[in-house]
Amino acid sequence: MPLLENLRTLFGRSKARQIKAMGFEGAQMARRLSTWRAGSEGINAAVRQGGDALRARSRDLVRNNPYASNAASSFAAHSIGAGIKPSSLVEDADLKDRIQRLWLAWTDEADADGLTDFYGLQSMAARAVFEAGECFFRLRSRRPSDGLSVPLQLQLLPSEQLPLSHCETLPNGNEVIFGVEFDKLGRRVAYHFLRRSPGDVRQPTGSSRVRVPANQVLHIFNPVAEGQIRGVPWLAPAMAKLWLLDQYDDAELDRKKVAAMFAAFVTRPAPEDVMGEEGLPRDDDGAALLGLQPGTMQLLLPGEDIKFSDPADVGGSYEAFQYRTLLACCSAMGVPYTNVTGDLRQANYSSLREGKLEFRRRMEQFQHNVMIFQLCRPVWRRWMEDAVLSGGLGINDFAAMPGRYLPAKWIPPKWDWVDPLKDRKAEIEAINAGLKSRSDVIESEGFDAEEVDRRIAADRVREKALGLKFEKDAKPSSMVEENQPATPSKASAA
Repeated sequence: MPLLENLRTLFGRSKARQIKAMGFEGAQMARRLSTWRAGSEGINAAVRQGGDALRARSRDLVRNNPYASNAASSFAAHSIGAGIKPSSLVEDADLKDRIQRLWLAWTDEADADGLTDFYGLQSMAARAVFEAGECFFRLRSRRPSDGLSVPLQLQLLPSEQLPLSHCETLPNGNEVIFGVEFDKLGRRVAYHFLRRSPGDVRQPTGSSRVRVPANQVLHIFNPVAEGQIRGVPWLAPAMAKLWLLDQYDDAELDRKKVAAMFAAFVTRPAPEDVMGEEGLPRDDDGAALLGLQPGTMQLLLPGEDIKFSDPADVGGSYEAFQYRTLLACCSAMGVPYTNVTGDLRQANYSSLREGKLEFRRRMEQFQHNVMIFQLCRPVWRRWMEDAVLSGGLGINDFAAMPGRYLPAKWIPPKWDWVDPLKDRKAEIEAINAGLKSRSDVIESEGFDAEEVDRRIAADRVREKALGLKFEKDAKPSSMVEENQPATPSKASAA
């Protein structure tokens, strides 16, 4: 009977294990997962609970942590570069040229603070999305007497100026959530900004709010969940590890500094003073401090002994631990390790290329889904409307057919490759095989194909007028046979 009962017990346990193994392991409350308590709140509830602290800590890291600061700079440089620039799709070549020239003149006047141009504002917005999770642009109409090429400017507002704590239901039935006013259909109709950003040195006592219609505000953030109202810092998944690693590095640096201050310790069997000790400096406990100089040979009194400081080293695991922790932080931020640290010791052509390709896919996603959609296109539409209304562009039928004049393509900055010669040859072969157009290649380098063609044509006319002749079929030096000297390009003037 005992044997039969034991078999039944074992069979029951096995059956229980089978039942327990069914479903998702991550949802079980077994012993090793019993301390894992995850909430079911949505993204907006999480932002309301810790959004202010998350943003403040992210800003602190970018200002003081070298890795976070470099990651923010790399993110802005790769996503914006020299600027995401428009090319009007208007078919009339003369009108397109006037539009592009007027836009170029306005970009220098775009910033309401007068600190940078439109493309500099793009860079500031990208950095704000990385650091604070979001930023706001207010479209400010100007008077004709201000002397602008187009009476429009952009005012960049920080995330703190729209308080997360402002939530209420208005008398008209509209609901304000995190400072954003929604109508009964869930559309954004206004933003309730503070007149001054909290902590601003110019902030008056009892700063009040101002309601700004939604058609005058651009909210720039990267939505990561459905129904998200406010942005989350790009740095958020890596914040805890970066801060703890920074604390560890500071403690290790301070330990090494203190250990290096003590060169040696003199021990004596008796407490009586040593001859010549009276004029020496002493520490807080009254012990004399003896200085050492290069080449010094110190004779000790009978019974005295000297012991040199031999502080414990960090060992060989320090660098490996730091490397792995930084890899996790870079993976969380989506920025390559080499971009964040500048460490290229273990990099090679293949690893660099693969890392850059993955990073650039993310940057292209951010460029088109966030910067172009949320910032560039609305600004272009508003700029075109104001340019027509102010008389800067003489388009009589714009109001009747805006779709004929508003379309534009936005050209991101070009990507530099590790080996540009190989990529250039591959592009030429793709063009010759009909797999890619010249326009695609030119736009991938951040230029407008039509503008490039016009400049090439103008160069040809100028070369012919001046009698210049270039060897256009000359091969690059790397393609010349090894034993055949390369022929330099020649130009002769008439």
